[in-house]
Amino acid sequence: MADNPQGYHRPVLITQTIEALAIRPDGVYLDGTAGGGGHSHAIASQLTTGRLISLDQDPDAIQAAGQRLQGLPATLVQSNFIHMDKVLDELGIPGVDGILLDIGVSSHQLDAPERGFSYHHDAPLDMRMSQSGTSAADLVATLDEKQLADIFFRYGEEKFSRPIAKTIVREREKAPIETTLQLADIVCRSVPAAARRDGHPARRVFQALRIAVNGELDCLSAALDTAFDCLNVGGRLAIITFHSLEDAMVKNRFQAWRQGCICPREAPVCMCGRTPAATLVTKKPAVATEEELAENPRSRSAKLRCIEKQHDRYTD
Repeated sequence: MADNPQGYHRPVLITQTIEALAIRPDGVYLDGTAGGGGHSHAIASQLTTGRLISLDQDPDAIQAAGQRLQGLPATLVQSNFIHMDKVLDELGIPGVDGILLDIGVSSHQLDAPERGFSYHHDAPLDMRMSQSGTSAADLVATLDEKQLADIFFRYGEEKFSRPIAKTIVREREKAPIETTLQLADIVCRSVPAAARRDGHPARRVFQALRIAVNGELDCLSAALDTAFDCLNVGGRLAIITFHSLEDAMVKNRFQAWRQGCICPREAPVCMCGRTPAATLVTKKPAVATEEELAENPRSRSAKLRCIEKQHDRYTD
């Protein structure tokens, strides 16, 4: 594999992902989350007459992936993966044989202090993957106490969401909360001492704000249906998640596509004629090996699920 661009780490679950996608040398594939280009490089390297379309909304990622994919049959497009159908239409591609979505924040985004994703460095409180639109500082400055608490609880599963939100509202009346360390300090002062021993107390709050700023769950929900519709019959959709809410959404959507007959149980014969639109490739989510965990601790929460399309999904 080509060297990683500066700031980008080895992609997670790379071996499991390539196996799940079952790449054909003449196939057409889409990577909706290019990041540093690690997964994209692994896919494109197996193509001969095939083609890879690689997307990312982060301009830094597009630049890094471009370096890594030089000389390979890959086309890079700066776009959010929820627009993959429009991108394919513009490129004249009616369908693809495999799609990969690696959900979540990249190592580069976490490690670049100026991006404002990390509570370990002092930087503007930003967290925008696209580097445009509403920032984390904007949410912290404008949402009321209940709205902030709801975000922390829903997206971060933070049990101290209410006292944290209350402290934020009180502190922002004294001075604007504009940096990562300002917010991290407020969170630390808002939770009991015992909670500070269970990892960094700001971890869940920062995660929740990141998800809210980037609309990650809404984007994922819309993108799942779009991705399935973009697949050719026999094509595979592989999703890597890092959060329980994301994984639950993927699992439930996959289950819905696998459902066949919906006739009442008491019906003597099937009248609906429905058959499963997809079959599972991974019966259980693939997770990192011990070797990968040792090399990349961030892979600990990664889960890979994959399905194969049998026919178009039912929309009724």
